[in-house]
Amino acid sequence: MYNVKKRKIDLAVISDIHLGTYGCHAEEVLNYLSSIRPKTLILNGDIIDIWQFRKRYFPKSHLKVIKKIISMATNGTKVFYITGNHDELLRRFTDIDFGNIQVVDKLILELDGKKSWFFHGDIFDATVQHSKWIAKLGGWGYDMLILINRFINWWLLKLGKEKYSLSKKIKNSVKKAVKFINDFEQIAADLAIDQGYDYVVCGHIHQPQKRIRKNKYGSCLYLNSGDWIENLTALEYHNKRWKLYDYHSDKLKAFFADEDFKSMDYNELVNGIMVSLKNH
Repeated sequence: MYNVKKRKIDLAVISDIHLGTYGCHAEEVLNYLSSIRPKTLILNGDIIDIWQFRKRYFPKSHLKVIKKIISMATNGTKVFYITGNHDELLRRFTDIDFGNIQVVDKLILELDGKKSWFFHGDIFDATVQHSKWIAKLGGWGYDMLILINRFINWWLLKLGKEKYSLSKKIKNSVKKAVKFINDFEQIAADLAIDQGYDYVVCGHIHQPQKRIRKNKYGSCLYLNSGDWIENLTALEYHNKRWKLYDYHSDKLKAFFADEDFKSMDYNELVNGIMVSLKNH
């Protein structure tokens, strides 16, 4: 059997997986992690949803994600677990190392001579006006919304229509929500500029983003890794460049779940497909 090669990257950032909730796309997370070989993996908060944790719901696929992260750490990837609001109970373990995994509240790295500031972003909930909507959507109500949305999409697919995201519709149509996102991004950027950071990297608001933010004192690159509930996105840093990864648009995602495809190059992949077709 042949294998699809893992992409070697300097750094990957994922956040807001919410393991332990119905909305979590654990299989897709596992596929993504199986497709990369990062030197550093940053888990930027809300990885395990301790707020909504229930003993009766923690599928094997969710456990496999945790095992995969531990396996990556064991095999040389440096893992930083930045705590978020849904996994804030882990803050009691801040600055403790578990092998190659370190739990932190925030992280500062120098990437090719540029200062980078990583934190989840829930600290802004107390300072940004109209922030209550994110707490409501992020709790039990959000989980129920996802379940209802899945039922609606099941019927839409049966009828041959495209899927529909209720949560995205709410966030994009409610002026307070749109204002909150804009305020969140600007406050994060303002603080980063004030502290002399070139990059500021957040999670929390489930809005993937890569954009230059400016004020009268300067500018910085604001980045948000999005989430693995509806957007299925991550951030990757390699060869001095940031990229916003979108699982939905990754054409090789079908191969990531199969352990037999891990190190196959393009020619081997084509040859393997041709052999398979001949045999059938």
